[in-house]
Amino acid sequence: MAETGTGFLEQLKSCIVWSWTYLWTVWFFIVLFLVYILRVPLKINDNLSTVSMFLNTLTPKFYVALTGTSSLISGLILIFEWWYFRKYGTSFIEQVSVSHLRPLLGGVDNNSSNNSNSSNGDSDSNRQSVSECKVWRNPLNLFRGAEYNRYTWVTGREPLTYYDMNLSAQDHQTFFTCDSDHLRPADAIMQKAWRERNPQARISAAHEALEINECATAYILLAEEEATTIAEAEKLFKQALKAGDGCYRRSQQLQHHGSQYEAQHRRDTNVLVYIKRRLAMCARRLGRTREAVKMMRDLMKEFPLLSMFNIHENLLEALLELQAYADVQAVLAKYDDISLPKSATICYTAALLKARAVSDKFSPEAASRRGLSTAEMNAVEAIHRAVEFNPHVPKYLLEMKSLILPPEHILKRGDSEAIAYAFFHLAHWKRVEGALNLLHCTWEGTFHEVSVYPKKELPFFILFTAGLCSFTAMLALLTHQFPELMGVFAKAFLSTLFAPLNFVMEKVESILPSSLWHQLTRI
Repeated sequence: MAETGTGFLEQLKSCIVWSWTYLWTVWFFIVLFLVYILRVPLKINDNLSTVSMFLNTLTPKFYVALTGTSSLISGLILIFEWWYFRKYGTSFIEQVSVSHLRPLLGGVDNNSSNNSNSSNGDSDSNRQSVSECKVWRNPLNLFRGAEYNRYTWVTGREPLTYYDMNLSAQDHQTFFTCDSDHLRPADAIMQKAWRERNPQARISAAHEALEINECATAYILLAEEEATTIAEAEKLFKQALKAGDGCYRRSQQLQHHGSQYEAQHRRDTNVLVYIKRRLAMCARRLGRTREAVKMMRDLMKEFPLLSMFNIHENLLEALLELQAYADVQAVLAKYDDISLPKSATICYTAALLKARAVSDKFSPEAASRRGLSTAEMNAVEAIHRAVEFNPHVPKYLLEMKSLILPPEHILKRGDSEAIAYAFFHLAHWKRVEGALNLLHCTWEGTFHEVSVYPKKELPFFILFTAGLCSFTAMLALLTHQFPELMGVFAKAFLSTLFAPLNFVMEKVESILPSSLWHQLTRI
């Protein structure tokens, strides 16, 4: 509640500042216009009397033009605000006020205050929530050439968004390049290839790199994008493994000779892990599931610290395909830990194992008469925890929403993660008798309607600018329809506005010498 109140006060403060800024901008231009017309070396009293005379001689057309211009300016601001919000998802005025006006108004950054007042436990929970809400690479992502492109061949449409492919390009540059690539011609070519937007240009660059020497990253690119079948991709990944393993062993011996060699070894490690993981996925796609499980286990033993690739999620899916539920439980016991970021795969696989123990004999009518048993209660609670983590998954598992090809990147707890999970795990839920029925009864009876995530709220300043534009447009319309009456109101308003200034100028003139004022008016 405190954070909500602070946010409201900041928004109210920004609103007041921008209201006064707008009004004083209009007033500044009016005064500037009057000073330009009345720029004569008179005394201040004479100037003010001339201004008053000038205001009394203004015609209604002037007020129509004034209110119309103000309405036009407000409308242009509204159009720009709406365009900026549609493109960037935030308010331009709010962004400027937060960045530049809040320090002037004495605002405090919420993040810094939270960090200074939070305990170690709160910091850990904040880190976990941040890790859950950021964009992650889909550990079960498809092959572009062998799988995603098949959709393009059939429908003529692209299965991946530009944003998704741009994130993949950033991942490739992070994992597959290092600062010393320019010293090796093939790696220098691949460094440029990962930044290419055109797929054909990337493929051509990979072939060019292979003409120089055996380049592991070039084989990776060809396996991902040029191979049209999983078998072709597997063949290219095996060639990449041969080249990548040699580079890894050489850099392993030199990694302590300097930071440059250490960075190269880190890059070679990432390349080797990626190749072995994709080879295991190829074996899984080709039906050699036991071989894939062995490759994944060996990879996790060889590189236990590289949890960023989430290889355990690939292992869970392969073990579920083998119906090795005891092994699945062992993997969950290791990775379903509070210190590690959770995922839909972990939460819903745990729920599936609990549901498997009771789902074949579960009956909603019988449960309502006799109550839930301990095992049934554990299954229901596991489903509740899974749905709480990602409420989008049940509609895909229950086939209430159509599945599409999963993206290469997912937002944890979001709809994209639900699609990626259901795409590969729907068959495992169907294989367990009664599991989907238990999910349907539990989810439908206890969980609320799923909201859109993430949801963009309309910024306050768009509403404020729209109200300001409507108000000034109404003034322009009233001035045009009732010029005499609105002229009286405008003259009274301007006279009231000039009264404090007139009073101040009289006091200042009575205090300062007249010669000084004469010099100032000449300036």
